[in-house]
Amino acid sequence: DNDPGRDGEKRLERFMSHKPTLFTGGYNPEGAIKWIEDVEIIFEAMGCTEENKTILGVYVLREEANVWWRNVKLRIGADGTAIVWEIFKREFL
Repeated sequence: DNDPGRDGEKRLERFMSHKPTLFTGGYNPEGAIKWIEDVEIIFEAMGCTEENKTILGVYVLREEANVWWRNVKLRIGADGTAIVWEIFKREFL
């Protein structure tokens, strides 16, 4: 069972089993910082790579936050740049 797609699926299942908070956006600096801290605790427990942190973190963005992410991806990732967690956080906070 060496399917890389399955690895991502299993990682996502593990991440979601930790019950990460969904982030919907809106002007909420304290909420944004708390959300980052919460998901980083999960990332550390899972031993995530920088790129996987972004993939998993983005999965729990909803509503305004998801629209924001799509715009960031178009602006930064358009040239194929991998948006690692540090770049995500710099844009997010």
